[in-house]
Amino acid sequence: MAYLVKAVPQSKKFRAFAVECKDIVETVRKIQKLSPVASAALGRALAGVALISGDLKIGKVLLQINGGGPLGEILVEGDCEGNLRGTVRNPQVYLKPENKKLPVGKAVGKKGYISVVKDLGLKEVYQSSTQLVSGEIAEDLAYYLTVSEQIPSAVSLGVLVDTDGSILAAGGFLIQKLPEAKEEEVQRIEKKIQKLPYITQLLFKGYTPEKILEEIFEDLEILEKRPLAYKCTCNMERVKNMLIALGKTELEDILRKGKPIEVICHFCRQKYLISLETIDELLKKQKI
Repeated sequence: MAYLVKAVPQSKKFRAFAVECKDIVETVRKIQKLSPVASAALGRALAGVALISGDLKIGKVLLQINGGGPLGEILVEGDCEGNLRGTVRNPQVYLKPENKKLPVGKAVGKKGYISVVKDLGLKEVYQSSTQLVSGEIAEDLAYYLTVSEQIPSAVSLGVLVDTDGSILAAGGFLIQKLPEAKEEEVQRIEKKIQKLPYITQLLFKGYTPEKILEEIFEDLEILEKRPLAYKCTCNMERVKNMLIALGKTELEDILRKGKPIEVICHFCRQKYLISLETIDELLKKQKI
């Protein structure tokens, strides 16, 4: 079962989150027919958005990564209920492993940005971004949180892909320094993190999110355990609103061609067949 844990040490000087999401990444891999390197990149991003949405009481977070690499743009979304979804522009990109590791950084690229959009149900959404530093996603997310949100953070993300392309492990952790933490305490935690095996090795060995965090903090208090699930929010009403947003000219052009159109959700690949009658109705709404 995919889930996230939120915890603090008894000192209350750090915040800690950890996530296991192998089944969600495997579901997305099958739906979108991802190549191994696309699975690794999108899986890391899904684990990352799960971690940064772990504090939400309401709303959702959208994580957007575009580094100019062959994968193109990566979009992932997580909400306050633990629902995740994600997509990558070029899902069939294939790159050979380098030193027995999938070259995620090369596939993502680093000539671009990482952007976070938070929709907390207010009149305006919060949006901020920073330049990518490596394309490896974990380092980029840590840099974003430290620079843009002013919260010194350590992030580890990983996806282990089998030789047949299936997902063997996926998840990660996020450690954030609180103002009360002293420099020597930060250094002690940093050393512990540096000594840890790769996150994929821990997950593949059967380490739970709780156990991973216990490798870093001895006196851990679990505040919340949140189930995670793959869930797309697309529906016919959203598709209609998207078509309305295209404008009068585009809708009239569809009618002139005289053929129904098919809209496919980039996230779940659900197909929506839009009749000419529906297009005509939407066009009338444009004239109101």
